[in-house]
Amino acid sequence: MTATDPGYEEGLAHELCTRHTALITTAENDLALLRGRIAIVATFIHNPDYDDTARRALAQALGLPEPTR
Repeated sequence: MTATDPGYEEGLAHELCTRHTALITTAENDLALLRGRIAIVATFIHNPDYDDTARRALAQALGLPEPTR
């Protein structure tokens, strides 16, 4: 199909809308996964049962707030 064929624009618009929706869904799923992992890391960083030096180093490396004493 070329740009001069009837229905080209409508077909292209439909394809772009379909792909756009799928990409948004994928991005939202990836973001939810990332948020979950950051929550796990934050829980580790602020859990005093683990080594303080390791928790502080991890927080610094990730640019997260360091644990309080």
